[in-house]
Amino acid sequence: MNTARLALTSVLLASLAGLAQAADGEIKKIDATNAKVTIKHGTLSNLDMPPMTMAFKAVPPTLLKGLAVGDQVSFDADKVDGVYVVTRIQKQ
Repeated sequence: MNTARLALTSVLLASLAGLAQAADGEIKKIDATNAKVTIKHGTLSNLDMPPMTMAFKAVPPTLLKGLAVGDQVSFDADKVDGVYVVTRIQKQ
């Protein structure tokens, strides 16, 4: 790999690392039919969002498998095409 390509790859990876941010929360509702999960969460700095309870689209929907209402979770959230999405979620 040449030096210019390596430098560009490093810049892109550093940029992507800041897009999603791990957060903690509690699952309040799961709508598997519509691939949505409602989470009571703390501040989401990357989304400039204060603590609240809100629904996120699960991308991919299989992220919801094995989760239940009341689970304490760690998750990554982002906004894609105007929709708030969870891209990673796991029980704590």
